[in-house]
Amino acid sequence: MSQTFQFPNGFLWGGSVSANQIEGAYLEDGKGLSISDIMPHGIQTPPTTEPTEENMKLIAIDFYHRYKEDIKLLAEMGFKVFRTSIAWSRIFPKGDELEPNEKGLQFYDNLFDECRKYGIEPLVTISHYETPLHLVREYDGWANRKMIGFYERYVRAIFDRYKDKVKYWLTFNEINSILEHPFVGGGINTHTDQLSKQDLYQAVHHEFVASALAVKIGHEINPDFKIGCMVIAMPIYPLTPDPNDMIKVMEADHKNTGFTDVHVRGYYPGYMKRYLKDNGITIHFEPGDEEILKNTVDFISFSYYQSCCETADPAKQIKGEGNLIGGVPNPLLAASDWGWQIDPQGLRYIMNAMYDRYQKPLFIVENGLGAVDELIRDEHGHKTVIDDYRINYLKEHLLQVAEAIQDGVELMGYATWGCIDLVSATTAEMKKRYGFIYVDRHDDGSGTLERYRKKSFHWYKDVIQSNGISLFRE
Repeated sequence: MSQTFQFPNGFLWGGSVSANQIEGAYLEDGKGLSISDIMPHGIQTPPTTEPTEENMKLIAIDFYHRYKEDIKLLAEMGFKVFRTSIAWSRIFPKGDELEPNEKGLQFYDNLFDECRKYGIEPLVTISHYETPLHLVREYDGWANRKMIGFYERYVRAIFDRYKDKVKYWLTFNEINSILEHPFVGGGINTHTDQLSKQDLYQAVHHEFVASALAVKIGHEINPDFKIGCMVIAMPIYPLTPDPNDMIKVMEADHKNTGFTDVHVRGYYPGYMKRYLKDNGITIHFEPGDEEILKNTVDFISFSYYQSCCETADPAKQIKGEGNLIGGVPNPLLAASDWGWQIDPQGLRYIMNAMYDRYQKPLFIVENGLGAVDELIRDEHGHKTVIDDYRINYLKEHLLQVAEAIQDGVELMGYATWGCIDLVSATTAEMKKRYGFIYVDRHDDGSGTLERYRKKSFHWYKDVIQSNGISLFRE
C-alpha cells in the first residue's frame, strides 16, 4: 500500500451508539417502555415482566441529561458524523397513538441542534432494538402486519420534524438479526420454540415493506435525504476445502445477502424463493407490496465485528461463544474476551464482496472492540485508560478499510461502535467497554458518571485530523 494514502475528501469519520444503550431517563418526559427496558441481562436471556433495578439501561450513562457535554467531547475528537437512534417510545410511548409526544420530539431537536452546532452530521437509526413494549405485547411486534402502519406514522413524524436537521437515515438496525433474535430484532413476543418459520419470514416481509415505505416517504419529504439499510456483515469461510463446506457457506451467505438484495434490488432473489418453497413458507403479499419494495436504498450500512466458518460435517459444528448469528469459530483466529473472533482482513473482504455485488456506496456504522478497561492516573495525575489493545484493533481494521478503498470500493464513512462507553446489547454490562471516553459507571450500579478521555481518544482525534494519514506513521 502507498504510504501517502489518505481517505477520500468529505469522508465521514465518527462513532455510533443507540438510544437505549446511552440515554437512560427511561420514563422521563412521557417516554413509554420499550423492549430494552425489560432486558436486564442482554439479548440472549429472557425478558422480565417489568423493568427491574439491575437493568443498567434504565439509567445507562445518562446521556439524556448529559448530551451537551458528550457531544462536545465528540466534537473535540473532530467527529464528522454521530450515529444514534431515536427511541420510538419517546415519540409514540405505546407505539399505536395517533399523535406524537412533543417532549420526545423536542429532545431530539435539541440533540441534533447540538450536533450541528459543531458541524457533526447526525446519522439516525429509526428502529434500533427499541420496539415499544405495547406493540410487542398487544400485536406480537413485526409478526403483525399492523406494525407497518405504526412504523409509517412514526417515520412521517420524525422525517417531517427533522427534515432540515438530519440528512442520513437507517431504517432498521442489523435487520438480519431477526432470524436469530426475533424478540430483539422484530419485537416478536411469541417464544422462539413456538415461532414458526412461516410467521418469522412473514415478519421479515413486513419489515422489508416498512423499510421501503420509509425510503419512499423520506424521498418525498426531502429529496436530499440519504436513506440506507443496516445489516450485520459477516464474512463466512469454509472450514475445509470440502465442496460440501463451500455449499454450506453459500447457503449461510444467502441468509444475509437476502436482506441486502431486497433492500438494494427491490425484489426477492431466486435463491430466497427456493428457500421459502423448500421450507413450506408462503409469504403473503398485500396488493401494492411488490411496488413498494422497488423503493430501494441509497446506500448500504453495516456492522462488522467478526467472521466465522461453516462446515457440512455435523461433528465439527461447534458453536462459538461469540458466534451470535451462526457459524463455527475459525481455528486460525484469535478472539476478544467475549469470544468474538478478530479478523481485520475479513472487513476488506466483505467490503469488496458487497461493492462488487451492488455498486452502491457503503458505510461502516459499527466496528469496535469490547474490552475490560482499567481507569488509572497518568503522570500528570489525570484519570485515563491506556487502551493500546483498542487502538491496535481499530488501526488494523482501518488499514484494511484503506485497502478496500484502493480496491475501488466507494465508502461514505466509518463510525466506530460505542464511541463513548455504553451498556452492551449482548450482555447488558458496562464492563464490556468500547468507547474512546470512559464513563465511571459499573455493573453494580456504582460510579459517578464522570467522563474521562482514554488514550484512544487522542489517537482517533489524530486519525480524523489527518484524514487517515496518521495510520501509516510508524
